Amino acid sequence: MFLGAIHDYLALAASVRYDGRSVQFVAQDMIGKKAGKTFGWFTLFLCILVVAAFGDIVAGQFAADGRVFWAFVFFCVAAVIAGFFMYKSKLGLGWGSVIGVILVIGAFWAGNMFPVKWSKDVYFLIIFVYIVLASTLPVNLLLQPRDYLSSFFLYFGLLVGGISALISFAPFTSIPAVTSFSAKLIGPAGNLQPSPFWPTVPLIIACGALSGFHALVASGTSSKQLKDEKDALFVGYGAMLTEGFLSTLVVTSIAAFGAAALGDKLMTTPALGRFVQSFAMMVSTNLPFLPMSFMTLFAAVWVSTFALTTLDTTNRLGRYLVQEMALPLKDKNPGLFKFFENKWVASIAIAFTGIFLARSGGYTVLWPAFSGANQLLASVVMLTVAVWVKRKLNPAYVASVLIPGIFLWITVTAALLWYEVTIIPVFFVDMSKSMNVITGAVVGAITLFMLILNFIMISSFLKNWKTQPAA
Repeated sequence: MFLGAIHDYLALAASVRYDGRSVQFVAQDMIGKKAGKTFGWFTLFLCILVVAAFGDIVAGQFAADGRVFWAFVFFCVAAVIAGFFMYKSKLGLGWGSVIGVILVIGAFWAGNMFPVKWSKDVYFLIIFVYIVLASTLPVNLLLQPRDYLSSFFLYFGLLVGGISALISFAPFTSIPAVTSFSAKLIGPAGNLQPSPFWPTVPLIIACGALSGFHALVASGTSSKQLKDEKDALFVGYGAMLTEGFLSTLVVTSIAAFGAAALGDKLMTTPALGRFVQSFAMMVSTNLPFLPMSFMTLFAAVWVSTFALTTLDTTNRLGRYLVQEMALPLKDKNPGLFKFFENKWVASIAIAFTGIFLARSGGYTVLWPAFSGANQLLASVVMLTVAVWVKRKLNPAYVASVLIPGIFLWITVTAALLWYEVTIIPVFFVDMSKSMNVITGAVVGAITLFMLILNFIMISSFLKNWKTQPAA
């Protein structure tokens, strides 16, 4: 409520007041041109890390359960067909939605009937091709209808998960009221690195509490789709609270049903596998008409669908950034400008770099880097909109944005410095594993560069905070 919801709402509201322009434009106007240019590079590196982290998530889900891949493929086909009926036929949104939901149910059935078991590398290649195509094709052909139908996954999951959590109070009595804190972040080759509670929390919590990526989507896409400015409160603040509820269901299901679902394998099972199995057991135990087999498939497809939604959206945003950053070359080097301005080249550049890191790094290594960069961006956005509140809205409310923003910036900056000093060097311990060295060098360089950009941004903020007049 004090970070995520305020961040999402104000990023969206500020974009609306700037005629739908991105939060990068707001930063440029509020804290200077240097900050605007820095913001662009900041966002570009975040996009690469998002593709890397979520690419590994999806490939892992596809490889873990052979039913998930074809269920998603059929779901994409269903989205294209439903989109045709919604946009191109006389049936419109209503009947097109009905047809879409029926086809989605058919996609689950088909995925269950035709499981396939391929290696993770095969899925990395498929994901690479998919996000390049999805980020370059017209948005109303696949992305828009698919994202729309994905919302029904969310509604169903929140409904059955919420009901199950409420009526299954008994298992919670077995959870210890207090446990000792002994968190560890995993480096390459399973090297466990002890991590302090503060400041490394942002290296784990990426979306359910706060996500800088939300500001990019809110200001780049959502602000152009609001029917009324007042809807920003419901869409921005309300949706973030809904995601917080989803995060609560994740924690609840693992805490209450993780041991029952996975037994001794609970702590050795990958994080997303813990959620899929625990959530499926929580729902099937309390709602017997939804069997464990179906709920396991549903939860896995649910995770993969939203991860892929993030992937192709990120790759599209990254493509726009590459094309935008190539503009200075238009007069100086027209040939090079034309090369980077090409939508296929720009899209492939982001997708290839991200998937390469996903294949070489792995979820447990990439997630802290992505999460830290994600919340570092959020802290910069919070400070940017604090200036906007001070100048354009009501200075009386500045403290409610500025104080959380400063706390977040200090915490996440310290966390990334810790990550750079503690985790990155582990990659270079065993020089015989060249992939670890390459991954460590690339991820370390990106993190270091983002930290440098971060200090440039904060310098611009401090300079402009003193000189900008109050509203």
